[in-house]
Amino acid sequence: MFEVKQISNEQEGSVRKASFQTCDAVCSRQIDIELDGDIVRSVKYTGGCHGNTQGLSALVVGMKKADVIARLEGINCKGRGTSCPDQLSRALKML
Repeated sequence: MFEVKQISNEQEGSVRKASFQTCDAVCSRQIDIELDGDIVRSVKYTGGCHGNTQGLSALVVGMKKADVIARLEGINCKGRGTSCPDQLSRALKML
């Protein structure tokens, strides 16, 4: 119900670039993720609350994928059952 849909996934050496369509319950429409091994290199949201998604993206750079998932999984926005941070955790679980 709240799952993200992977729309691209490219690997070049240790760097993986993937894009995900978020579910309809959140304001953002897409999340683009770049990982170097298991380290988050960049996150970019399309749509959503611009300041919040920019801040979230800046905070997770340099973190291990598992740590980001552990911190963001299950965050609920306005009783929707998911959130932009939760959608990021769901996307990272697929990588």
